[in-house]
Amino acid sequence: MKRGCVWFAFLLLAGCTRTATEESAPPPPEVKVSYPVEREVTDHADFTGRTAAVDTVEVRARVWGFINKVNFKEGTLVKKGDVLYEIDPRTYKAAVAQAEGNVASGKAKVKRLTADLARAEVLLRKEAISREDYDKVVGDRNEASANVEALQAAVDQAKLDLSYTKVVAPISGRISRTLVTEGNLISSTAAGSTVLTNIVSVDPIYAYFDVDEHTVQYVRKLIREGKAKSARDAKIPVHLALASEKNFPHEGLIDFVDNQVNPKTGTLKVRGIFPNPDEILSPGYFVRVRVPIGFPHPAKLITERALDTDQGQKIVYVVGSDHKVSVRPVKVGARHGGLRAIDEGLVGGEQVVVEGLQQVRPGLVVAPKLVEMPGDSQK
Repeated sequence: MKRGCVWFAFLLLAGCTRTATEESAPPPPEVKVSYPVEREVTDHADFTGRTAAVDTVEVRARVWGFINKVNFKEGTLVKKGDVLYEIDPRTYKAAVAQAEGNVASGKAKVKRLTADLARAEVLLRKEAISREDYDKVVGDRNEASANVEALQAAVDQAKLDLSYTKVVAPISGRISRTLVTEGNLISSTAAGSTVLTNIVSVDPIYAYFDVDEHTVQYVRKLIREGKAKSARDAKIPVHLALASEKNFPHEGLIDFVDNQVNPKTGTLKVRGIFPNPDEILSPGYFVRVRVPIGFPHPAKLITERALDTDQGQKIVYVVGSDHKVSVRPVKVGARHGGLRAIDEGLVGGEQVVVEGLQQVRPGLVVAPKLVEMPGDSQK
């Protein structure tokens, strides 16, 4: 009898405990929240482009002749003034010698006619010769003097042609392969001359990119409102990255903006110039370009994981001081350092749900856990 009472009491207590557990409320779900990051940022736009050399030169000979020597290694760096090719100079040396001989002959004739003129002046004073004969002596002497000047010009031209037998680099840069090898005859005429090779400069380097019409109009609106400066009037920084690089490690300046939008593409040609001392950039590379738009301004930044969509409207979930969740429609801006700017909808000091969005709904009481804003690359 006592044993039966014990079992009855045990079952009664077990039943009471189970009922109390079933009726207790579940704890509020834990969600991670962060305060919006507030810092000064500059809006930007990204474009694609191509690099190009600042200087590109086709190396041509200015005189004809046979190539005696090629003095460079293909694909290497050369300096302005380096001798690249040597053309057989013997024909031009002979032309210089002939021209100098003509000058010497002309000077000798001038010397003789000068002496004749001195004698003619004496005879004229004695009235031993007529004025006509005297004038003829004067004319012969002046003609000979002018002829010497023409002969001297021929010497200068012959020496210039002789100097052209050494083809020098017109700019500093990286040289291509040689298109003419030793022993070949090259031509040089008024119609054109033989291309020997080409040189492209390496530092600095250009990057050309096309800005869409919508961005062009938006930037011009900012300029009119005093919220931005024109690249034609100020030094606007621009950043560049190769296809294999993260972020935008190369910094330069915009140095050219075209004068009209291309009606075929609806874009405006813009160019940036970048230092390239280590030759990381080469002409013809595909690149990504980031251009600042407007002046720096304060902004509230959150991770894109905190954004949700409700009927096409971007929203975020905010936890108040009573730990209740509320919904805030927001207007998003540009990305900055892995975060998204919120232009409208948030005020300072609010806790935004950054993890656990699938567990929350408006009016729900949660257990917020404060963490640093995920994705903030400047932490």
